[in-house]
Amino acid sequence: MTEPYCLDLTLPTPAENLACDEALLEWCEAGDCSHCLLRFWEPRQTFIVLGYANRVEQEVEMHAAALAGVPIFRRCSGGGTVIQAPGCLNYTLILKIDHSLENITDTNCFIMKRNAAVLQDLLGKEVSVRGHTDLAVGEMKVSGNAQRRKRQWLLFHGTFLCSADLALMDRMLKHPPREPDYRQRRAHSKFITTVNVSPQAIKDAMRRGWNASGAPERLPTTLISRLMAEKYATDAWNLKW
Repeated sequence: MTEPYCLDLTLPTPAENLACDEALLEWCEAGDCSHCLLRFWEPRQTFIVLGYANRVEQEVEMHAAALAGVPIFRRCSGGGTVIQAPGCLNYTLILKIDHSLENITDTNCFIMKRNAAVLQDLLGKEVSVRGHTDLAVGEMKVSGNAQRRKRQWLLFHGTFLCSADLALMDRMLKHPPREPDYRQRRAHSKFITTVNVSPQAIKDAMRRGWNASGAPERLPTTLISRLMAEKYATDAWNLKW
């Protein structure tokens, strides 16, 4: 695996940031970028993000979200529904598929173990991989993650909760239809906690952990704009199912 370029890029809107992740994957898959990438972005407003196959009425307290003016979006990867807000740090890895990443299970194992080691060194306390793609301190989740795969490249992304209004999750999100065993039916605010370190500290640790340096000379800006306009800024995509 080549050492990734590092891209610290937060775009103005939720739709653009979600579109950017998919655009980076498609850009590499098309052969227009041959280098692995590590991207960071931080939400500037509060919004809800569904996993690709999630049903909005099963996941979201629609009335509460509407009253609070919290918009709903959908990402291109699997996993559960989350709230994005200031205080969250998102990362995205775009990696070329090789022997260590040849299937979903191997990819989860490889990336999650590496991220757990990065966060454990930073926090100075044990961080474990729970469920399939959670990072936890003790019995409390601090990071959720998901992936999307193409033929030659994959996208693996997740969120670190640096600081967040955990009660907001109870108000805006329903209890998920599926949960890892270690959750044990706990409410969101009793299951999820923050790491209480700065986003910059995690960025620096992730850069070191993935040996990321340099930056791409250009970006797929046209593709980002197209995906944003055709998918991520539309109810047809965000509210389907």
